Amino acid sequence: MFIAYVVVTVITIAANAGMAIADFARAKSVLANSAEVGLPQSWIPALAMLKAAGAAGLLLGLLGARFIGVAAAVGLVLFFIGAIAAHVRARVFHNIAFPGGYLALAVASLVLAAAR
Repeated sequence: MFIAYVVVTVITIAANAGMAIADFARAKSVLANSAEVGLPQSWIPALAMLKAAGAAGLLLGLLGARFIGVAAAVGLVLFFIGAIAAHVRARVFHNIAFPGGYLALAVASLVLAAAR
């Protein structure tokens, strides 16, 4: 079970860190998706910070700060529930699999961290 926790959490860290970098770089895909779901561009840096903080918290959890890792996983789960809600509210379904995938990774990280 520990190996599954490490593998899933490392993937979740990499995915969220990568998205945070894309957000900070204001990648065209990030700007296009944000506009499509009605998210103000001024929110992108703050959302990038949340993703980066989630990734950092998961890393701290891997390094022994279990409570921080669990809290970070909970935060990412809530974040991506919000992202899916934004997609549904805006009726943007063609790319809802992306936040859904990130949500699945966050949920898996949470379940495995809590079971540890």
